[in-house]
This record gives sequence, C-alpha cells and structure tokens, in this order.
Amino acid sequence: MPADRAPAPDGPDPFDATMVPALPCQDVDELRDFWTALGFEVTYRQLRPNPYVALRRGGVDLHYFGLDALAPQDNFSTCIVVVEDTAPVFEAFAAGLRARYGRLPLTGFPRITRPRRRANAGGTTGFSLVDPAGNWVRVMRRSPAAPVSGTDGDSSASAYGTRPEGRLARALDDAVVQADSHGETAQARKILRGALRRAGDDADAADRVRALAYLAELAVRGGDPDAARAHLDELDALTGALDVGVRDAVGPVLAEAADLRAALPG
Repeated sequence: MPADRAPAPDGPDPFDATMVPALPCQDVDELRDFWTALGFEVTYRQLRPNPYVALRRGGVDLHYFGLDALAPQDNFSTCIVVVEDTAPVFEAFAAGLRARYGRLPLTGFPRITRPRRRANAGGTTGFSLVDPAGNWVRVMRRSPAAPVSGTDGDSSASAYGTRPEGRLARALDDAVVQADSHGETAQARKILRGALRRAGDDADAADRVRALAYLAELAVRGGDPDAARAHLDELDALTGALDVGVRDAVGPVLAEAADLRAALPG
C-alpha cells in the first residue's frame, strides 16, 4: 500500500455522506426568490447574525451566505450537480426562467447554457446555470464509469474521452469548452468562425448546422444580434438543402435556433 494513502476502514465507509455547497451572494432573499421560481423550496433562512438561506429540490441542496459588496462579475464560486439525464433538468430550469423573465436568459446574471457534450468531461452532457450572484451551478450527466487513472493518479487524458472525427465537429467541441465551461465567448466565436471558413461546403452537413446554430447563440451572448441574424440566415439557407435523415438528426438544434431568432430584438 502506498505510504501516502490512508488505510481502508474495517467497517462502513465514514465518507458515505452528503456534501452541500455554500455559495456567496449579496442578498440571500434574491437567491431565495430566484431558486423558488425554479422549483426549489426553502428549508432554512436567517438574516441575523449572518444572512443565510438553504434550498432544496429532490436530492439537490443549495446554501447561500451573505457577502457584502460581492459583484456578480467578480464571483468565481461554482458547484457541480450530477444527474442521470441533463435534458429534463434543463427543461425544468428553462420553464422557470421563462416564467420569471419572459425569455431564456443567455447573457448577464442570471443566464443559462444549453445541454451540450463537454469534451473536457469525458464527452458527457452538461450545462451551466449562472445565478444572479454570479455563482456557476454546473449540471452534468452522470458518467457511466469513472475515468481510469494512470499509475501517477493523472486522469487528464482520459477525461477527454473519444473525440469526434470531423475537424468541424472537433472545433465545436473546443468552442463549447471555451464558452460553456470557461465563459470565454469571444475565443469560442473565433474558433468556430475559423473552422467554418476552413471547412467550407465540404464539411458534414449536420456538423455545419450544429456549428452555425451555436455560433448564432455565441453572437447573442457576445451582444452582437446582427451577427446572430446573419448566422441564422446562413443556417436557414443550409437547412433548405438538407435531406430528410440529416434534418431529423438535427431537429432539436433547428428548434433551438428558431427560439433564438424569435428572441432577437427588433
């Protein structure tokens, strides 16, 4: 047994436990109102001596403590929620956000990304909900198996899982990591614009649809609605030439693109 590893317990594992994140915010009641609109319930609240609120939905607990003068854009706190399927969780959150804000917020605080394959998480699907205080709540699909570590304990290579074959599909993977995981929208747009330009008409049609739709969303996030419309117009032109099989395969992406166009100003 390695000298730096604790011996296995003889009885039940003492770490068979529940770990609850405690995240910072300026106003605990703002976070209370936000999460209850998304289906959570308040399990505890106090304002003195220290502001604190606890919320729960199903097996997910979120706790917040008050921290004066914390600007959302300066908040780097995060937590991960692991679920069996990200799609119904996203739809539940999206319904609450639309009811509260009249739209799906893609910019500012709060904002949400859509479930997408995360190349930096073994290819599992995930999305992020950034709350009004700037905390990143990252929702990830449960991996079927934990990554296999090397003898030195480094599992970084296996964390990326199997990469897609097409160059444009790989560029989309990289753009999702930059924008959805790291918040680097400008870098993601640069990656995808260059990849689409190099690929031209030779790229797989489904990959072009996914790339154009995501590029339009990134333009919205970047405060560039005119570029978003241009990408969506290009997508519409491409869609008209798709065969039935490809159109069916990218149907959800086209529906998301239609929602995006409907939400554009003007």
